[in-house]
Amino acid sequence: MIRSLYIAAKDLRTELRTKQVLNSMLVFSLVVMVIFSLSLSDVLSDSSAIDRLAPGLLWIAFIFAGTLGITRTFASETENGCLEGLRLCPVDSAAIYTGKAISSMCLMLIVEIATVPVFMVLFNYNIPDIPTMGIVILLGTAGFSAVGTLLSSLTVNTRTREILLPVLLLPLLVPVLIPAVLATGKILAGEGIVEIITELRLMAVYDIVFFTLARLLFDHTLEG
Repeated sequence: MIRSLYIAAKDLRTELRTKQVLNSMLVFSLVVMVIFSLSLSDVLSDSSAIDRLAPGLLWIAFIFAGTLGITRTFASETENGCLEGLRLCPVDSAAIYTGKAISSMCLMLIVEIATVPVFMVLFNYNIPDIPTMGIVILLGTAGFSAVGTLLSSLTVNTRTREILLPVLLLPLLVPVLIPAVLATGKILAGEGIVEIITELRLMAVYDIVFFTLARLLFDHTLEG
């Protein structure tokens, strides 16, 4: 685990130094929020309509911004010739995968932390239970990073990775997106953590299962 954290710290230091991917993710997410607020300006006065639309709007911004970032998880390593050097380090492939997944998750959380206040301002909306909302976002982001990191390594050597990765990723995210959106809707409707315990369990099971499978399969994707 310590080696995984070192790899994650390396990636985060590199990204925070250049901010190429992070800036793209932030701009994309904020532009999506602005476009939605302008296109839905006629219904902003209807709180019930916003209650129905808000969960989907938030997760659309999260997932598409995350997809934009996850495509660069291994692309930067191959472009600089660092991937082979990383594989030659005295660490197993599972540690490389875990470190990459952690760094991807941290970047997504930064974007999400910036997006939620913008959503609240643009839509004049208040999130009643922010801690519970944070748990939902954390579990959903963990599942996205677990699957996205594996698929990013699988498609990194293809010429059409920017197109192929979303095609492979989005269907696999459906089992975690459905409970995430449902739980978000219940939280925005004023319900507490007790009412969303089923959705939290589904997301937790998804995260554990796909993270475990991805660690086991990651070595084979590198060899391919």
